[in-house]
Amino acid sequence: MEKKEKLQSIKDEVKGYITLSGWQMGEVADRLSERKSKVALQNLSNKLTKGTIKYSEVKKIADITGYKIVWEKK
Repeated sequence: MEKKEKLQSIKDEVKGYITLSGWQMGEVADRLSERKSKVALQNLSNKLTKGTIKYSEVKKIADITGYKIVWEKK
């Protein structure tokens, strides 16, 4: 998988789970701000687009939206 495709896949997956949970990106950014310093919607979107989002931030997004990340052996 090409790097650009991989980054798009990560972005689509995270945004997809946010949408499926009934949340909007802005709401998630606001909730992340409650847990740490201010997280702007644009900053969150940029991190997803560039693939620079931290795993710890993805875990927090999963928690906010009611998901848990599960690792399964192939």
